[in-house]
Amino acid sequence: MLIKSAEFVTSNTEVKKLPPPTLPEYAFIGRSNVGKSSLINALTSRKGLAKTSQKPGKTQLINHFIINNEWYLVDLPGYGYAQTSKKNRTEWEKFIRRYLRERPNLQCVFVLIDSRHEPQKIDLDFCCWLGEQGLPFMLAFTKADKQSAVKGDQNMAKFKKALLKWFEEVPPRFLTSAETKLGIDKILAEIDAINQQFVPPLATE
Repeated sequence: MLIKSAEFVTSNTEVKKLPPPTLPEYAFIGRSNVGKSSLINALTSRKGLAKTSQKPGKTQLINHFIINNEWYLVDLPGYGYAQTSKKNRTEWEKFIRRYLRERPNLQCVFVLIDSRHEPQKIDLDFCCWLGEQGLPFMLAFTKADKQSAVKGDQNMAKFKKALLKWFEEVPPRFLTSAETKLGIDKILAEIDAINQQFVPPLATE
């Protein structure tokens, strides 16, 4: 897939105020400081599309970007550490989960995992919640350039093994790097394939 355009549409916390669900939509989420903004910028070939920061927890809203005027990329707040109150974190979690459950055109959730680390409970718990909700998801292991390929593959294998305790099958997995563009084409190819099968929810009513 060639990215010809990528434009910011809206930031919100209320599902009813989001763009009409007439185009396929893909959400990106992960633990704070996983490199989500950098990966989104690499996917769209737009250096400053998603705001990157050295400070975890910068994304605090549901951010919609329209890609090629054909599909939405959604940047969700990271889960886990953020320099804000417990009350704010609880509110974030509520509207994130409400969005994931209620957005009818959501085709897939890309869960970002830091490839430098062994399986973390917070990531496994979130994947299990997606499974319980029947929400399709894929795994994008980030920061592959920060350690050897062998180490990245080992941690991916460990995560797969951990997930198989709860899942009969593990969803597709991609080892990625925003720096080297590793895995970018594979993720875009998956999105393109899903887009080809998309039927707008409103068209079936």
